[in-house]
Amino acid sequence: MIERTWRGIANIETANQYIEHLKTDTFPKVRQIPGNLGAKVLRRELNNQVEFLVVTTWTSMAAIVAFSGQDIEWAVVPEQAQSVLAEYDDTVKHYELINI
Repeated sequence: MIERTWRGIANIETANQYIEHLKTDTFPKVRQIPGNLGAKVLRRELNNQVEFLVVTTWTSMAAIVAFSGQDIEWAVVPEQAQSVLAEYDDTVKHYELINI
């Protein structure tokens, strides 16, 4: 399994809008892609901002290509998400999940 991680920061006023976008738009679409095993969001408050770490789980790199396209290191950030984020990473990181 592969974990795909990405980080974004929202102002405190727009943080809940970002979560709502994930719940109603991004995650329902991602769940329909064959090879997606789920998604989760980690959140931490930083003064007047909120940092999000989004982690999606995939069966293989081929499944990630179906989501991201050929450039799998490039972040997929829809315009609606961009509009509520103060900053975000342009790239993602992939980790092989090791079950111990």
